[in-house]
Amino acid sequence: MIHHPPAASSPAEQAIAARIAAAMPTLTPIHQRMGDYVLANLFRAATMRIDELASVVGASVATANRFARALGFDGYPQFREALVRGFEATLAPVERLRSAQESLAAGDALVDASLEQAANNLHATRTAIDRAAADAAVEAIIAARRVFVLGYGASAFLAGLMEHGLMPYHDNVQSLALIGGPSHAARRLFASNERDLVIGIAFPRYVEDTIELARRAASRGARVLALTDGPRSPLAQFANLSLFIRADRRLAANADSAVLAVIEALCDAVAYRAKRSVKAAADVSEFVLPWLVEPQGDAAHAAGDAPRATRRTPRTTRTTKTKR
Repeated sequence: MIHHPPAASSPAEQAIAARIAAAMPTLTPIHQRMGDYVLANLFRAATMRIDELASVVGASVATANRFARALGFDGYPQFREALVRGFEATLAPVERLRSAQESLAAGDALVDASLEQAANNLHATRTAIDRAAADAAVEAIIAARRVFVLGYGASAFLAGLMEHGLMPYHDNVQSLALIGGPSHAARRLFASNERDLVIGIAFPRYVEDTIELARRAASRGARVLALTDGPRSPLAQFANLSLFIRADRRLAANADSAVLAVIEALCDAVAYRAKRSVKAAADVSEFVLPWLVEPQGDAAHAAGDAPRATRRTPRTTRTTKTKR
């Protein structure tokens, strides 16, 4: 039987797949079964410890180690290192989580460490974004006829929050992140031109839809503002403006706190510089007033009353009778 390596996206994946396929005719049946599994599940195999791979194919740990040596590696650790090489960015959070579970004690201050990292991200981001770049981004938002906000994956929620923050101060801002999916976003961006601004939000692991849609809008003349992690980001390669944000996170792919802080800062700056922003903010506040809830008074809490939310309703004019 001839074993052909599956299509692989990176040179590292192609190399390990070809290596396994070439060795197949000389392997023992159990090693061939292990090779078949790896070829069919390159990414999953890259995440497995030696005992996990052995178990899934019904072999022993020693057999898995001999399989790695049969492929020309010193042992399973070197084999797995070669597997991981094609998925570094994708597997990074998985590896960090695995390492933490194996090394951290239950009493370690994980919450405090996470908050400290968020603070470090914010400090590094504040240092990286200079005044000129921030002012240019704000001016681009204010000057645009339409502002489209793009982000998929976790960034979709950030895109929605940016739409929410800009909406009172810009006549036409739209998040294209959730409603209708990428094809709907493509339809909306089809008519974009140099008077429009596309704000793309993309961090490792970059979602291709965000990059491709922003690129197509740029090809039609729209300006692109990238909120991303650095100059090597695929979004930064063609963006007119870029704000680089540190988004490191110990046990997951990215941290969103610094990204949200930059979004809020941009929204605040737009609110400050936009014409009629005070009136717009007041009008929005008045319109949503019936849906806002007032806090319970201090006197009620002091008396031991259970806090109750009271819904504010529009006030109506009452006609009172006066005694003659």
